[in-house]
Amino acid sequence: MINVASIALILVGALFFLAGTLGLLRLPDVFSRLHALTKADNLGLGLVVVGLALQASDVLQAIKLLLVWIVAMLAAATAAQLVAQHAHGDERQGDWE
Repeated sequence: MINVASIALILVGALFFLAGTLGLLRLPDVFSRLHALTKADNLGLGLVVVGLALQASDVLQAIKLLLVWIVAMLAAATAAQLVAQHAHGDERQGDWE
C-alpha cells in the first residue's frame, strides 16, 4: 500500500512540475510566469518529497528530504523575488515587455 501511495504522490508531483513548465512557457508576462513556476514547482517538489519520504528507511532520511524541500523553497522564493524586483524596475523605466 505504501508503494502505491509513493508512486501516486511522485506522479502527481511530476504533473505539477509539468504544469509549472507549461506556465513558464505559455504565460504572457514575467510576473505570471514566476507565479506559475514557483507555486507549481514548490508543490510538485513537496509531493515528490512526501512520496520519497514514505520509502525512507529511517526518520533521518525523511528529515533530510524535508530539509532539501525547505532549502529549495527558500531558494525559489528568493530567486523569484529578485527577478520580480528587476522586472518591476525595468517596467518603471519603460524597458520591460
